[in-house]
Amino acid sequence: MGMKLFFASLAVMGAMSLAFGWYYKTSQARISILTENTAKLEVAVETAESSITLLRDEAVKTAELQISLQGKLQQAEAYGDNLRRKLRDLDLLSDAIRDAANLEGRMNGATAKLWREIMDETGNDGGGERSLPKWLQLDTGAGSQNSDADGEGNNSDSSTPETN
Repeated sequence: MGMKLFFASLAVMGAMSLAFGWYYKTSQARISILTENTAKLEVAVETAESSITLLRDEAVKTAELQISLQGKLQQAEAYGDNLRRKLRDLDLLSDAIRDAANLEGRMNGATAKLWREIMDETGNDGGGERSLPKWLQLDTGAGSQNSDADGEGNNSDSSTPETN
């Protein structure tokens, strides 16, 4: 009976050792996987936090730009209203009847000035030049200085030009 009890205890201890070994290996594998997952989550959290910070900064910049653009839009609308008022006040028909060449020169000079302002405002400086479109440049060829070969007026001269 003593021997049977000894072998039975030895069998129970052996089974417990095998169970403990299996539990230890399984636990170590699980711990390893969880450690890797934790590292991945930490990187993901850091990335998410930096993305949130970047988005907040961009939102602030966008809001500032929107406020600035809204102010510029209001200025442009006021400028357009002013131009419309001035155009209503002008009597172009009587000016054209009185002195068409002078009116054409003034109109082309004002158009050239406006063209340059548009180019400056849009950041297009023509590669360092302040060039005008062909239809606004002086015709240096033969014929009237107020018209070109295709019949379009192109005189950018004005009796009172306001150029930049």
